[in-house]
Amino acid sequence: MSMSLTEIFPAAYRMYFKTADRRSERVSEIRLRTLRPAILMEGSREVFLGEDGSYSEHMEQAWHPDRQALTEIVSHLCQYSLYAYEDELRQGYITIEGGHRVGIVGQAVQESTGSIRTIKHISAINIRIAHQVLGAATPVLPYVYRKGSMRNTLIISPPGCGKTTLLRDLVRQISGGNAYGPARTVGVVDERSEIAGCYMGQPQNDLGPRSDVLDACPKALGMMMLLRSMSPAVLAVDELGSGEEIRAVRMAASCGVSLVATVHGMDMQDVQGKPGMGALLAEGIFTCMLVLIRDRQGRCRVGQVLHRRQMDGIWEEVAGDGTAGGIQSDRVKL
Repeated sequence: MSMSLTEIFPAAYRMYFKTADRRSERVSEIRLRTLRPAILMEGSREVFLGEDGSYSEHMEQAWHPDRQALTEIVSHLCQYSLYAYEDELRQGYITIEGGHRVGIVGQAVQESTGSIRTIKHISAINIRIAHQVLGAATPVLPYVYRKGSMRNTLIISPPGCGKTTLLRDLVRQISGGNAYGPARTVGVVDERSEIAGCYMGQPQNDLGPRSDVLDACPKALGMMMLLRSMSPAVLAVDELGSGEEIRAVRMAASCGVSLVATVHGMDMQDVQGKPGMGALLAEGIFTCMLVLIRDRQGRCRVGQVLHRRQMDGIWEEVAGDGTAGGIQSDRVKL
């Protein structure tokens, strides 16, 4: 992080986060709701923030921020210029220095067209603390490459299980080159500012020396823009889903660009049942699949690697819990 965790907040509220600041590497989310207990997440562990900045297991001992506190915190996050952040606020979040993403809810103010103009009377914020895990993708690199060439790779993950963390480091290692393949130019479409964590257009996360980031742009549009303007060898996108995005993936593949993408899902069967995704997988555009799982302790890891056989289109497990030796990626915290 480029600043301490307490510096995210106005001076009057930093005392509430003194314990969290000392444990900032573990903190993943800070949730503040009007007149509700302040909750902090360390991975899958939930704790309450006490009035004195300590952690508590008891909800009644938690700090209950009022509307004024949330208003002042959001104003500070927007550098006391909500107008300057209006474009982001209408999407329901802003990205701040360090790449941290702040979700904001309250009363939506609509335009006459039905679109959202801004959010007022803020009732809750969710600060997602950005953590870059250098080396997170190292255990899967042998499966992503074949004889120096990159396989089109799809990362499947349930929400909050580290898919963006894995994607981010994969982009970094593709861009910089690694033991399995040469350095390549990567175009990143970062619709929600989560991969690069751009702040005022500047990536806050290290995506390698040959990555070009198109921030806050719809994925389908962004993929076409990058293909036309930046001539990437690889395109990277997070959270595929819509029909337009799937069509853009097909277009990029037809142009000879390699792909690395993520999608929400529990496993391959789950993803195959999503509209458009089953047909995309059947077409053979993606040939490598990384499936993330959460174990009983709440830790996330790559639980399965699948390769698509060229001869018959069948997906087979090449590494995972059911394969001798596994992936050994549980050493890396996602």
